[in-house]
Amino acid sequence: MFSLNGSSLLNNSISGLYLSSTNSTQRRAAATPVLVAAVSSNGRPGDRNATVLMENMLKEMRETSPLSPTPSPVIEEESKSTVGGGVEDVYGEDSATEYQFITPWTVTVASGYPLLRDPRYNKGLAFTEKERDAHFLRGLLPPVPITQDLQVKKMMHNMRQYQVPLQRYMAMMDLQERNERLFYKLLIENVEELLPVVYTPTVGEACQKYGSIFRQPQGLFISLKEKGRILEVLKNWPEKKIQVIVVTDGERILGLGDLGCQGMGIPVGKLSLYAALGGIRPSACLPVTIDVGTNNEQLLNDEFYIGLRQRRATGQEYSELLHEFMSAVKQNYGEKVLVQFEDFANHNAFDLLAKYGTTHLVFNDDIQGTASVVLAGLMAALNLVGGTLADHKFLFLGAGEAGTGIAELIALEISKQTGVPLEETRKNIWLVDSKGLIVRSRLDSLQHFKRPWAHEHEPVNTLLDAVKTIKPTVLIGSSGAGRTFTQEVIQAMATLNEKPVILALSNPTSQSECTAEEAYKWSQGRAVFASGSPFAAIEYNGKVYVSGQANNAYIFPGFGLGLIISGAIRVHDDMLLAASEALAAQVSQENLDNGLIYPPFANIRKISAKIAANVAAKAYELGLATRLPQPENLVAYAESCMYSPNYRNYR
Repeated sequence: MFSLNGSSLLNNSISGLYLSSTNSTQRRAAATPVLVAAVSSNGRPGDRNATVLMENMLKEMRETSPLSPTPSPVIEEESKSTVGGGVEDVYGEDSATEYQFITPWTVTVASGYPLLRDPRYNKGLAFTEKERDAHFLRGLLPPVPITQDLQVKKMMHNMRQYQVPLQRYMAMMDLQERNERLFYKLLIENVEELLPVVYTPTVGEACQKYGSIFRQPQGLFISLKEKGRILEVLKNWPEKKIQVIVVTDGERILGLGDLGCQGMGIPVGKLSLYAALGGIRPSACLPVTIDVGTNNEQLLNDEFYIGLRQRRATGQEYSELLHEFMSAVKQNYGEKVLVQFEDFANHNAFDLLAKYGTTHLVFNDDIQGTASVVLAGLMAALNLVGGTLADHKFLFLGAGEAGTGIAELIALEISKQTGVPLEETRKNIWLVDSKGLIVRSRLDSLQHFKRPWAHEHEPVNTLLDAVKTIKPTVLIGSSGAGRTFTQEVIQAMATLNEKPVILALSNPTSQSECTAEEAYKWSQGRAVFASGSPFAAIEYNGKVYVSGQANNAYIFPGFGLGLIISGAIRVHDDMLLAASEALAAQVSQENLDNGLIYPPFANIRKISAKIAANVAAKAYELGLATRLPQPENLVAYAESCMYSPNYRNYR
């Protein structure tokens, strides 16, 4: 294999070009041919003919090399000034003034140096002796090859030297831009240690400072400036076979609010997990940020802010831009590309999911992914607290995307298990928002997604009063407001229940409704606890408590893989239930004995394969799958489709 960086001269690939330079002042008696490759727009050689031509030319160049027994022909030419170590300034880049235009040529001469600059094919010191000879790498690397496993060991040693989480994040992003396979192997083999680095909670700080730490574009930025040209912008992305798109408009990044264009860190992080945990090829993933402005005054006044400096577009202007984007995605990548909406504000998230759920393969991780992973945790928790879902009463703090999404999926699962109509199963689920308990007397003032949860009850203003009045067995926080599960609230839950289930789901850690230590301490060690961001193990009354993490990363990578391997054309709620059931089944008795309601992340690739198999099976059952015939063993098929980060051997 021979890898060359560069972009195409035309939309179609060109096999190869022989270029020589002649003009009125320069003549050559003889010229050694120089092979120049113009690769296709996805960065790969255009066809087999290009490979044959390159191999023949490389052989000829070696035979005429000064190091070969037969010396190369003498090249006579007039003396002419050169720059850059004797390389002629053919295109005038160096002699041009800053006010003159030059052509940004990216045609690359075949040599080893571009190979070391291509993150997809670079292996660093792991290039073998044979590969170093075949690909002109002699002298460009230290002389002793090492293994990929040793590279992983060295990188983890280096990573642990950083004391600041953001430094670790930047080091990981730098590795991803330098050596893609090493990045993913490092992440897969150390997922429990590195997941908080590449995703929550560190990614929240990275988004806040994205303008300052931005180095290389890792996805597409589509702004109001591109309105009417979005299809053209999508074609600028070098990869043409896209399977998963994660898109955000940056209005509600984690629990941090409107971060505008700097929300790009979220799609980049999510897609890193799609590849590492779900086995989706990195080249098939596309991060997208829709920049319609920001209402964050601090960002608007920040000289390092990289987005549009204007207030957010709303209404028709916003809708038209999103519709153009969704139409262009379908036109450019087909009907089976998965579009994951990420961190949109409530008023847009529900509308987008409802609008495009019937015409596109779309998934909202904040609404559906969070719901699926929480439902799985609750199903596992039943092994500790007893009963069925229908026997429990649920109280939510937070009635936005996550809260209402979780509530709806719980109601759907109870309806599925009992046969009771959905309207009835909702009555055991109560939500508290910023104005208190959601009750029927508030119906006229409620947003549409809150109305199904407005039950008959007297108004209740505070969470503590709601706990005392409703008497829930399960308390779930999705408010984005830190430290709202106070000591009084948790003690009230512990008074009402022998084993209160307490889920503090808001991210990042600073926005969590309570810490693991607070939950265990204030419940006298009786709480069944999980959180959205990770907490370290704590000791209370001589016992060590390890809390689980209700992280969406358990669900969306496997869920996406299941949609892809089945060729699904739509997402159905039953697929989310299937994903929850598969995840809950992976919680072992040993996990439960330790108080965990989620399995260890160390087994996440196997967990993702089982989730993918369950989701794919449901797609086939519902008639939404297009990849026929259905594989006999979906788990084995899912595992066989997963991307491997191990290095490939090059010819």
